[in-house]
Amino acid sequence: MAPPAAIETSENGSSDRPSNIAPHEPGISEREAKVKMPQFPGPPKFDDPYKERAYVKGRLAAAFRIFGKYGFDEGVAGHITMRDPVDPHTFWVNPFGVAFSLIKASDLILVNEEGEVIDGGPCRLLNSAAYMIHSAIHQARPDVNAAAHSHSIYGRSFCALGRKLDMITQDSCSFYNDHVLYESFNGIVLAKEEGENIAQALGNKKAALLVNHGLLTCGGTIEETVFWFVSMEKCCHAQLLADAAAGGRGGETVKIGDKEAEFTYNTVGTPKAGWFSAKPLFDVIHKETGGDYLE
Repeated sequence: MAPPAAIETSENGSSDRPSNIAPHEPGISEREAKVKMPQFPGPPKFDDPYKERAYVKGRLAAAFRIFGKYGFDEGVAGHITMRDPVDPHTFWVNPFGVAFSLIKASDLILVNEEGEVIDGGPCRLLNSAAYMIHSAIHQARPDVNAAAHSHSIYGRSFCALGRKLDMITQDSCSFYNDHVLYESFNGIVLAKEEGENIAQALGNKKAALLVNHGLLTCGGTIEETVFWFVSMEKCCHAQLLADAAAGGRGGETVKIGDKEAEFTYNTVGTPKAGWFSAKPLFDVIHKETGGDYLE
């Protein structure tokens, strides 16, 4: 199934377009919002969970192609999961050892809460770390349908600093009061307790900086989850550059105030904004691959 167009409506025929986000978010009035945000679409809706399964498997495969394109791979490390619409107690994930840039929908494997592969492609190897982390998050967060973790270069570099993101750019405001620092590194996550600790530290936030490890993002859709990861990686890159430049001049970066950061977050940090911001990434992958990830 091709990516939804910018004017696509939901399957029940009604447009999934929200009201103007900025004026209606908590703490922002019509008067404060000088320019109203344009209306834009949201993810498609399905009455049939099996049709939804086919769709989200295609989107998950596209997500891996995006990660491959951006270089978010390090050998066999990294994983993205998507809760199964048919059986929400299970999730789809990449088979261990298959390159992100080659993954197709038919390659994905279905895993239950006991860590058993119950359906999927020809390679049914399961990354134990993927199961431990993602199973804990999916069980702890019914609102989370997708989660992503990978050893991206700027993310893991920034995670070596043991600090959260500073609000120094408009983009970083997407994570204002919505990301955590997980400070305990105990090696590769092969124990159930470690996965549960990460899920507990994540709480109700959409992203985590895993110290000495890398980035973790989650969301209600695969699209927003992917966008938060791509955006957080770039925010880490920007802060590494800005901190180095400021330090070289004997100064420090200019921080965005709390009020301004919160206002910006309510515009660019919402689930709907994350979904829509990811749309171009998925559109480009579909064009560049000819949609072969859907096979």
